[in-house]
Amino acid sequence: MTVLDSRPETPNESDGSSEVLLTDSGVRMPTVPDLGAGRGPAWLDEWLAANAADVLAWFRHLHAHPELSRREFATTELVAGLLSGAGLKPSIMADGTGLICEIGSGERCVALRADMDALPLTEATGLPYSSTVDGASHACGHDAHTTILLATALALASAPELPGRVRLIFQPAEEVMPGGALDVIASGGLDDGVERIFGLHCDPRLPVGMVGTRVGAITSATDLLELRLTSPGGHTSRPHLTADLVHALGTVITGLPALLSRRIDPRSGTVLVWGAVHAGEAPNAVPQDGVLRGTLRTGDHEVWADLEPLVAGLVQSLLAPTGVGFDLQHRRGVPPVVNDDECTQVMRAGIEAALGESAVAGTKQSSGGEDFGWYLEHVPGSFARLGVWPGEGAQRDLHQPTFQLDERALLVGTRVMVHTALAALA
Repeated sequence: MTVLDSRPETPNESDGSSEVLLTDSGVRMPTVPDLGAGRGPAWLDEWLAANAADVLAWFRHLHAHPELSRREFATTELVAGLLSGAGLKPSIMADGTGLICEIGSGERCVALRADMDALPLTEATGLPYSSTVDGASHACGHDAHTTILLATALALASAPELPGRVRLIFQPAEEVMPGGALDVIASGGLDDGVERIFGLHCDPRLPVGMVGTRVGAITSATDLLELRLTSPGGHTSRPHLTADLVHALGTVITGLPALLSRRIDPRSGTVLVWGAVHAGEAPNAVPQDGVLRGTLRTGDHEVWADLEPLVAGLVQSLLAPTGVGFDLQHRRGVPPVVNDDECTQVMRAGIEAALGESAVAGTKQSSGGEDFGWYLEHVPGSFARLGVWPGEGAQRDLHQPTFQLDERALLVGTRVMVHTALAALA
């Protein structure tokens, strides 16, 4: 395996590693304790034992060199080079970001997916391998997802024989809506017999060694609303001679969430939250324009399909008495990730085979969005949450500049993905 030169020369004392080894390049690296070691198959145990330091090096290199959505060129090249070096044939997507690689042969095929992009956040972890890119960091764990799928690919490539084909999808642009999953699908990523698809996402609320699963919706659909209002403007002493734009904004801010709560089944988990509002500067002048922005989320696929015309009608009815002009932009984002029952049972079987029955945890539905839902519009699948919390200390949430993970989760995730693929093909 290729050992990257960017690895730190001293071990990270906080990463839980128990020993240090000297690689071929002379770099001292902490090993990653392999939770689940000895559970087999033998070729997987052997591959992980021989390559644990490389897996850690890939992760730290990716973490130190984050790339934002649709700019994952170096990440794509690194992954493609390592796959090619193992005798595989990765296919880079048309715009140079993201790639697809297949292992094995036969009619049956399952897909495994990882996302690759970073966030426009400045890292504040203080790690020795912190981001070297101003204003960008892997604060959502996509560097771990990419590393795990890369390790999964190379471990599967070492197997004497596979009972079918495993398609590895290294996806760009998960962090921007409507998401790079649509690019993968348009590129044929689910063609040629893909039966099921599986994925993992880091979860800082679960301890390392645990994996959370759920049948049904595990994430929510996420849409963006932008409402622009216009008015002739005027003096605040004579609001009756104009259209009071700020009052109209307030009517929508409070009225639209309230009306939606009466028009939509509350069991759907639908929630509208405003994140930005702006109008005017002077306290004694009615402004001529204003803008309101927010997110609209739901865990129900049928509700999501009906939201756009419903919201438009409610906004029209709320603003009609105010006399203001308006333009509503409803940008549909990603569908909810709705885990298939059978596929989730397969994934649980993979987790149990990799780590034991006690590693399987339940998990709640999140109001966050995830473009993995686009894949499930085409094939059944399941999406799980990989524990990355060390078990003590602060639980730093995703999308925070201080987010970091327990590196033992890298080999845990690799074991889970390998065993899930084998279970799905069995």
